[in-house]
Amino acid sequence: MKKNLLVAALMLFTLVVNAQQKTPRQLFPGLFESVQSSDIFPDNKTFVDCTPKYAPALIMKAYNEQLGKAGFDLKEFVLTNFTLPEGTPAFHTDIEDGIRKHIDTLWQVLKRKPDAASRLSSLEALPNPYIVPGGRFREVYYWDSYFTMLGLQESKQTKVIGNMIDNFAYLIDTYGFIPNGNRAYYLTRSQPPFFSLMVNLLAKSQGNAILSKYQPQLIKEYNYWMLGAAGLANNKATHRVVRMADGSLLNRYWDESDEPREESYIKDVDAAITTTQALPVFYHNIRAAAASGWDFSSRWFDDPNKLGTIKTTDLVPVDLNCLLYNLELTIAHTYQIKGNQKLYALYTGKAATRKKAILKYFWDEKTSWFNDYNWTTKQIADVPTLAAVFPLEFKIATPTQAQKIADGLKQNFLKPGGLVTTLNFSGQQWDAPNGWAPLQYMAIDGLENYGHNELAKDIATRWLQLNIRVFKKTGKLLEKYNVVDTSLTAGGGEYPLQDGFGWTNGVLLKLMNRYHYDDKQGE
Repeated sequence: MKKNLLVAALMLFTLVVNAQQKTPRQLFPGLFESVQSSDIFPDNKTFVDCTPKYAPALIMKAYNEQLGKAGFDLKEFVLTNFTLPEGTPAFHTDIEDGIRKHIDTLWQVLKRKPDAASRLSSLEALPNPYIVPGGRFREVYYWDSYFTMLGLQESKQTKVIGNMIDNFAYLIDTYGFIPNGNRAYYLTRSQPPFFSLMVNLLAKSQGNAILSKYQPQLIKEYNYWMLGAAGLANNKATHRVVRMADGSLLNRYWDESDEPREESYIKDVDAAITTTQALPVFYHNIRAAAASGWDFSSRWFDDPNKLGTIKTTDLVPVDLNCLLYNLELTIAHTYQIKGNQKLYALYTGKAATRKKAILKYFWDEKTSWFNDYNWTTKQIADVPTLAAVFPLEFKIATPTQAQKIADGLKQNFLKPGGLVTTLNFSGQQWDAPNGWAPLQYMAIDGLENYGHNELAKDIATRWLQLNIRVFKKTGKLLEKYNVVDTSLTAGGGEYPLQDGFGWTNGVLLKLMNRYHYDDKQGE
């Protein structure tokens, strides 16, 4: 009898887990498409973040019974059957208190308690408190969190950093990787792999024991990125791994789904009208760009002005491979700490091989720039971007290459408010005229690695002045900034400009402390 009860309990648990992992489109077929194609909510992310008030089967039964009847009101039906998601609590700062006080208060505003598990919400429950970016971004985001942690470190909030890393370790143990965010509709893709940087950040204050603690998760994440590498033929790709013509292994961004993104459903469906690609290919490319964090940028397009020409899965990105180089070195270090010389040598060798491939495939002698590589055409991309600073951040570039990158940044990318993301004014948010905190930081830190301190400080000063000037005018810290015309706000993208904002706060505080900069200097 007890055995039967145990089996029944396990079956029930499995059903609950499976229900948690189902996305809103899977739970509400037909209703989902109707809502996302309507004007009920201006932002498609609203409905997928709603919480059903009743079992999905009951809601669907009611929907199918009422649909088509006289007087049926879709909006009223949704509001009757779903609870709208809560946004970031309204927070009005006193500008006179200064930007440091503002950031210190925002850590509390953006903090979320451990989630209560629910099989109805799309939210994937996390066991520890965490910081969200802000605005429409109500959940944790993978690569955002590293730059948020830089500020938390400056604020002496080591415990929060540890909690967030534990959450990411939990996600790796649960799903085998860190999803884009802790939502069911993000479970088909990851984001730029910054987990090893997070662990190293915490190890700076808590010692090498931290590296040993997270070794299992570091290895699991690495295995996720390298899935399918064994036996892969030259000039072939599978999932996130690409076997290059010379047999070396590099990586690309990938999403396992070939459907429109649920959180941007109507945007993707409309965009699909503009492409000549087969729809599954197009949606893979759109989703892979979302996995990169650069959604969207002419970096991924054949025609810089046409989203329909997106080709993300054909490109081997320089920044991604630098991050995986760092992951390989970090895993090697964990084995060194444990005295396992054999596996230390194995992962050190993997890193050395990747470094050689990075220098071979991404460095363009003609343009003196690190660019992405198209593995299908065997040509280096011709869209210069700030991703070129990643080989400097991870000390992969030669001193000569670093000098040329520094020259290019100063001549072409440096604008009144900092560094522009690309040189193309395409209307996409990861293009000119926008600048983003994470890329400013990677550039500044990378330049300092090679002794280009004056340029690094110049970039930092321009960025700090812009952030502080906007704060004193609006009382807000924004997701992105117009670095070309600093009198304007940033533009482009699929949604309105967001404020909060996790990675802006983190990088701003880090740079203010590094350069001993205060609010008054931004006037």
